[in-house]
Amino acid sequence: MWSILTNNWSSFLTGFWNTILCSVIALIFSLILGIFFALLEVAPPKFVRIIAHIYIEVFRNIPLLVIVMIFYLIVPRFFFKLSGFQSGTIGLTLYTSAFIAETVRSGINSIGEGQMEGARSNGMTYIQAMRYVILPQAMKIVIPPLGNQFVNLIKNSSVLAFVAGFDLMYQAQLIAFASFQTIDTYIVVGLFYLVLTLPLSYYLRHLEKKLAN
Repeated sequence: MWSILTNNWSSFLTGFWNTILCSVIALIFSLILGIFFALLEVAPPKFVRIIAHIYIEVFRNIPLLVIVMIFYLIVPRFFFKLSGFQSGTIGLTLYTSAFIAETVRSGINSIGEGQMEGARSNGMTYIQAMRYVILPQAMKIVIPPLGNQFVNLIKNSSVLAFVAGFDLMYQAQLIAFASFQTIDTYIVVGLFYLVLTLPLSYYLRHLEKKLAN
């Protein structure tokens, strides 16, 4: 394993950086989209709720690899060209945002209706009540499941390997084929993923305890 790491250090670093970059981009935009569609799901207008529900159900129930392949193969054919990295990141963002939306929606629904009524009776608009009263409470509740989604997002970024996204798993495949040391190569890659996921898991656990206090 040591020889695999030292002989292919630059390839592993390239894959590690691309995995981090993909994960950060997908995390930011999936969180924004997830909160947005969660708010639409609980909004008063029925047609808005229907749109949000369709979006969430579509991306929750299609396999991640299929979504990525749509952007990698179909979108470039009929619309505009996307690289493997771009296709994987977009697919990962849309897929994860659907799960985040359901997580945030459940957090919003767990807040008593009296909170909204109290905010509205004090002169707040619906949007103000959501922003200043409901969402801050809901986000505290959903920190643990959101943390799980973030960790899963990092692990799911390995889907880039199927579309030449130059991530850790893609680099591992190239190294394994070239060196014929498949087991050692994937053990090294597993350690790289642990470097990413373990600190995040511990931080989210610390944040959960801090918010609980």
